[in-house]
Amino acid sequence: MRKGVRLQFYFPEGARHHHHLMHEWLLNAARDCGIKGGAAFRAVGGFGRHGHMHYGHFFEEAGKLPIELGVVTTPVLAERLLELLRTERVQVFFVRSEVEYGWFPDDSEE
Repeated sequence: MRKGVRLQFYFPEGARHHHHLMHEWLLNAARDCGIKGGAAFRAVGGFGRHGHMHYGHFFEEAGKLPIELGVVTTPVLAERLLELLRTERVQVFFVRSEVEYGWFPDDSEE
């Protein structure tokens, strides 16, 4: 078992940074920072800081559903990614948590 950091980012599915969809930009940025994996998930519904509800079954809500993008990595690589986001002035909500992680079968011999 290893100790690390989980970063979760939340943003509307249509959000962009430098003309790229935010989930694409963030996944590429995480990879470029040395993070070994990440995934983005589209919500079926949600609301943000302004309290407006968004649901996937309304046509007028297209492009507004929440996306959650998460990575689990070392504290050093997590800080590298967060520093890049600060430098790039990326507008995104994030959560940083300490976690324990590992693989099955046990990877302790690697």
